[in-house]
Amino acid sequence: MNQHHRLFFSKYRILLCATALLLVPALLVNLGLVAFYGDEGIRSLVALEMQISGNYITPTMFGEFYYNKPPLYNWILLAVFEITGRSDEFIARLTTIFFLLAYVASVFFIVKKQRIRHPLPHQSAINNQQSTTNNQQYPNFPILISLALLTCGRILFWDSMLAYIDLCFSWVVYLLFMVIFREGERGRYGPLFGWAYGLAAVGFLLKGLPAVVFLGIALPTYFFWQKKGRKLASWAHLGGMAIFLVLVGGYYACYARQNGLEVVFRTLFDESAKRTIVGHGLGKTALHFLTFPFEMWYHFLPWSLLAVYFLRKNALRLLLQNKFVAWNGLVFLTTILPYWLSVEVYPRYLLMHVPLVFTVLFYLYFENKKENAPLARWVEAAFFTGCGLALAAGFAPLFWEAVRHVPFLYAKTALLVASLSLLTWLYWRWKAQRMLVFVLVMLVVRLGFNWFVLPTRLDVECSTKVRQTTLDAMKKIGDRPLFIYKNSLDGQPVTGYYFTRETGSILRNQYSDFDKNAFYLMDTTVYTRAHEAVAKVNIIWQCGELAVVKIK
Repeated sequence: MNQHHRLFFSKYRILLCATALLLVPALLVNLGLVAFYGDEGIRSLVALEMQISGNYITPTMFGEFYYNKPPLYNWILLAVFEITGRSDEFIARLTTIFFLLAYVASVFFIVKKQRIRHPLPHQSAINNQQSTTNNQQYPNFPILISLALLTCGRILFWDSMLAYIDLCFSWVVYLLFMVIFREGERGRYGPLFGWAYGLAAVGFLLKGLPAVVFLGIALPTYFFWQKKGRKLASWAHLGGMAIFLVLVGGYYACYARQNGLEVVFRTLFDESAKRTIVGHGLGKTALHFLTFPFEMWYHFLPWSLLAVYFLRKNALRLLLQNKFVAWNGLVFLTTILPYWLSVEVYPRYLLMHVPLVFTVLFYLYFENKKENAPLARWVEAAFFTGCGLALAAGFAPLFWEAVRHVPFLYAKTALLVASLSLLTWLYWRWKAQRMLVFVLVMLVVRLGFNWFVLPTRLDVECSTKVRQTTLDAMKKIGDRPLFIYKNSLDGQPVTGYYFTRETGSILRNQYSDFDKNAFYLMDTTVYTRAHEAVAKVNIIWQCGELAVVKIK
């Protein structure tokens, strides 16, 4: 290895070490500060009710059967609660961080094993000494794809902070896509179908029918692409189906002993169908079809900027040069269609597609950079502008009245500005490692977000009032029983979670035979029964209020 290559790898290792050191505070600082929001309350409440009731087969919410999702993620949260002895926001969200890092690591090792044709930096200058081979991999390629997944806007500033199913589910589905390709290329069709259907079963027990949809699209896509469609009618395929039936059917056989199956399967189907043209009509579906690509491009900035490389005439030809890259593009195009045609789609539903797209985009980035194409220079100029904007934002806390109460305000601002200044300089000077430097820029911005934005969110989010008013009400309730007066809570899982966590009892609806020694959560705008109010409790919906009452 010559002096230039040694210098390249030295800088590369410095940046990787800095990324590893920054990753922990970037992901964990103030992770549990803000109260639960939305579906976080559902996941944790269902897990808590399992813990309290000892019933791990038929999930419940407010003591009634919960049908919308299978129980696997609730089992995972329950296990984490049991192991740590805690069931608070930090612990529930730490589970998300674990699956995010597992996802990132999987992307790295999967891409690293593929033979992506890229020369080492400035290879063209030494072509007369060393030839480029198709087996030579640019060292930044696998690490950049995995770290781009971690630092894209949607994940870094939203999904990595919330106790949702989606990162875990997306990891499983991505592994499903990759195992189809890996085993298919090896000609090992028994393991292909076995692993694919096993992962689909895990995905089904996490989130229901979407896992089956992904499997049902990805398998034919691969085999017809390879002109091996007959393999779909093989005994190996039947064996894979058997694995799925044993895993999923085994659970629902246990479920059927405690509750019927008709409602649970109908609900799982409705959860998927309500997002399609069936639930929203042709007009909204057509509008969504037109706006969907631009909306998703926005959510996965800054790395989605690399999509500009599709403007090159030879972009498709470049992609087809490598089979693994072509598979990522193909499976993305086929499996994105159900969401492209569904109106009610949130970006977190698409996280399994992110590394597929980034594999394609970074491949085009390196190919254009290798040729020193003008488009590559424009893209790097755009990212340099991003460095400048991040640096300018680093000064914002000095002029932001809402963060005056943040401890060590000036020290944190100085550290933020100094770090971003150094990284902006490194981006300008270390040309071969520019994208990796920008990963560090994103992590520093996330750290600043943790320090300054999350405390302000704590002050304005209604969920903060929900948590605080619940804790205040518990001081007045003490050990006496608490119920929901008829339908007063009306599916507000965050409020339900905090009361359940504090009381250690399942919060249930009560419609008759009211106990005058118990307390009730009552919506006094709906129900007018005589009562004595002892506290007010907030709910997420429109930041409304319920009264904690004793029935007269």
